[in-house]
Amino acid sequence: MSDDMTDETFSSGLIDEFLRSRVFAVVGVSTNKEKYGYKVYEDLKQGGYIVYPVNPMYPDIFGEKCYPDLDSLPEEPEVVEFVCPPDVTSKLVKRLPALGVDKAWMQPGAESEEAISFCKEHGIKVLHDICVMVERRRRTGK
Repeated sequence: MSDDMTDETFSSGLIDEFLRSRVFAVVGVSTNKEKYGYKVYEDLKQGGYIVYPVNPMYPDIFGEKCYPDLDSLPEEPEVVEFVCPPDVTSKLVKRLPALGVDKAWMQPGAESEEAISFCKEHGIKVLHDICVMVERRRRTGK
């Protein structure tokens, strides 16, 4: 990872803007409760968000429908949360403009320079190298 990616800092206002969103899609959700794909999904639900799990490997996540891709979601997410390998993030961010999504949050380890550059070039606000669970809890105290 290049220094310019890790040295980027985000304003508290931008993080707050993402967290004011109500509908998230979590790409890379997992049925393994020890993995961040599950922890992020569950944390956002506990925070009161509408959260759609996205992973083509699972028909459901503990009884809740899991969607195979972003195109199959029942409504447009305001934020797509990536908790998946960087190559998957790089591929899937390319769907965001067509879906009307303008916010992408890449969990640490899910980001790539290619994905970040794509977002910036296409007017998609992007957060990376910071954890949504940490930021949500910091701001809500829960």
